[in-house]
Amino acid sequence: MSVADYLDSMDYGPAPEDDGNARSWLAAHNERFGHFINGRFTEPKAKSFDTIEPATGNILATVALGADADIDAAVAAAAKAQSSWQAIGGKKRARHIYALARMVQRHARLFAVLEALDNGKPIRETRDLDVPLVARHFYHHAGWAELQDTEFSGYQPIGVIGQIIPWNFPLLMLAWKVAPALALGNTVVLKPAESTPLTALLFAELASKAGLPAGVLNVVTGDGSTGSLLVGHDKVGKIAFTGSTDVGRRIRAETAGSGKSLTLELGGKSPFIVFDDADLESAIEGVVDAIWFNQGQVCCAGSRLLVQESIHDRFIERLKQRMTTLRVGHPLDKAIDMGAVIEERQLARIRALVAKGVEEGATAFSPPFEMPEDGYFHPPTLLTGVEPASTVATEEIFGPVMVAMSFRTPDEAVALANNTRYGLAASIWSEQISLALDIAPKLKAGVVWVNATNLFDAGVGFGGYRESGYGREGGREGVFEYLKPKAFAARKPRKPLPPVPEADADASFEPMAIDRTAKLFIGGKQVRPDGNYSLPVISPKGKIIGEVGEGNRKDIRNAVEAARKAEGWGKAATHLRAQILYYLAENLAVREKEFASRLVDMTGARKSEAEKEVAAAIERLFTYAAWADKYDGAVHSPPLRGVALAMNEPVGVAGVVCPPEAPLLGFVSLVAPLVAMGNPVVAVPSERYGLMATDLYQVLETSDVPAGVINIVTGGSEALAKTLIEHADVDAVWAFGSMELSEMAEALSVSNMKRTFVDNGLATDWYDAAQAEGREFLRQAVQIKNIWIPYGE
Repeated sequence: MSVADYLDSMDYGPAPEDDGNARSWLAAHNERFGHFINGRFTEPKAKSFDTIEPATGNILATVALGADADIDAAVAAAAKAQSSWQAIGGKKRARHIYALARMVQRHARLFAVLEALDNGKPIRETRDLDVPLVARHFYHHAGWAELQDTEFSGYQPIGVIGQIIPWNFPLLMLAWKVAPALALGNTVVLKPAESTPLTALLFAELASKAGLPAGVLNVVTGDGSTGSLLVGHDKVGKIAFTGSTDVGRRIRAETAGSGKSLTLELGGKSPFIVFDDADLESAIEGVVDAIWFNQGQVCCAGSRLLVQESIHDRFIERLKQRMTTLRVGHPLDKAIDMGAVIEERQLARIRALVAKGVEEGATAFSPPFEMPEDGYFHPPTLLTGVEPASTVATEEIFGPVMVAMSFRTPDEAVALANNTRYGLAASIWSEQISLALDIAPKLKAGVVWVNATNLFDAGVGFGGYRESGYGREGGREGVFEYLKPKAFAARKPRKPLPPVPEADADASFEPMAIDRTAKLFIGGKQVRPDGNYSLPVISPKGKIIGEVGEGNRKDIRNAVEAARKAEGWGKAATHLRAQILYYLAENLAVREKEFASRLVDMTGARKSEAEKEVAAAIERLFTYAAWADKYDGAVHSPPLRGVALAMNEPVGVAGVVCPPEAPLLGFVSLVAPLVAMGNPVVAVPSERYGLMATDLYQVLETSDVPAGVINIVTGGSEALAKTLIEHADVDAVWAFGSMELSEMAEALSVSNMKRTFVDNGLATDWYDAAQAEGREFLRQAVQIKNIWIPYGE
């Protein structure tokens, strides 16, 4: 075509990026790679697999399939390097992390081209978004390494970290995980996605050349079986995983009871909400970025378009016009908007889900342009007429497919947005900032963008609610995921309590005309247990000193329902929560001698010891009353015209299984931080000392604690704990007791991906503030929502 022809048609011509440097790097390795362990490549193994170029279907390279011996070698190298890496201190580690950032910048073009080849995403995205953000993560976390001694003085590195990253952002996910892990003194064994291992291998090679000590970063390639070996390795202290919710569930189940820390960033079905006062042209461009960026292969993709009814038809028509201008082509063409889907299997899945949507009544629209003949390409697609319960509205498609629905009122928009088991991200489009900031806290999502979408930064935490996982990556909140409290390291295995003595029949209390059995406390009322059974409370001398109700499955159900109805507690002013906790502490102090006497009778403790426990419990209530209106969020300053508000939000309904020791202090130490942060609680007291918790009923009733905020179900701890943990309407579980209890809590949490906080059978010194109170307990009691608010030009 001549220049005149181009001017007439205004068609884009191809603008290919040269891939010579990436091909040369592959050729230098004979297109065949072993693992990168202890600072060097291993010899390529006979067991291997091919990585495919999605744009052509051609083989890019052959890489090793990791087996037991490879994981063992990598973990051993990381474990050997960890002590010296930690010992050099944060300031020296910072120099290494800075060097990695500069290394990324020096080789930016090579990384960008190799990523586009291996993943299929447009070179414009890898060049202008991925690689600069990779460098930003290393620069940012080098700063945390520099400040570690002062900013995280009560914490220490976890040790060897196993990291499993997905194929949609191979290099960026590496940076998100490797940068904080190394900066804080951990060492890493990384398993990149089976489909996209090449930039991880390139990064490890160049990092070694940049001076990173051998063994600090190890890369083992392979498939799901390799990842499973890494997850199960007993010398790995933490697993950081990004991927599907199904695999996340398996990892949670496999690590239950192992003591491993977990960060799980899982699937999403994020809403993109457009109100009728929005700047429609900007919102339409936002849709393009939300769902057709990276071919929609983004966990936080705004894949559910919710448009206010008054503008719905106009918006959809304008969006279809905009879709016709999108260009799909080879990833190295700098003039295209969308590249290739990762692999043939994923392409088939996307097509099947689109067909399912049409079968269920939706109308599909794709622009009428030609697609590349080779490779795995799918056109941008819009499904309209979608029902909220349809498959395409509930299942993560993970492709360039947007589903559209309408709403009438803001409340309906919130209801539709939250009508999902996921909770990763959301976008709100409105010219009324007051409306946007009213809606944002109501959305069950870890990240909310206002008049923007898909904004990321190393200084702003990213992560989800519900089945989108837990933990945060980025910012201060992400740093904590790679540290553990130093005080927890002092905990020892819990010693078994002496057996309960046989009750002395002669010492039993006399039959009474009035039933004195302590009832359950549910919804602000004392209620009889559903089964009308009771359990005796026996003193160390064999004397029956009282009876408590024996709760069952129905009682747990009723308690959870009462707690769910009390969710307004989380929206109450923090000052109000503080005042009620202060009042609770004061009322307990009035009855200090009575509670001390009860402890003496139940536990056989000396009077001075009992008085010490009650005094400590009162002081702990005062402490969390003080924290209630002071443990607040932060204002992040990402490198854009705007801010990100990091808000501490309640996790939701929390189940608490109390430890067998320190019956009053242990109960208060677990319940108080949750309540202070706005979580309604269902507590199962120590089975042996249930009478201690029931004595609190009158204190709760006289302290203005709203109905349902604290619910107490006494009885057999193990059976009640199992029912509580399994309950689908419980959002978090804190279980302190035996090792078996911790394992059960983590294993059964997979149904709805509950947040768990367990002690792995290690006894906490409840009198030691470093072990038993403070920021770590508060951190576990909240989940952080980051609300991005651009402003200015």
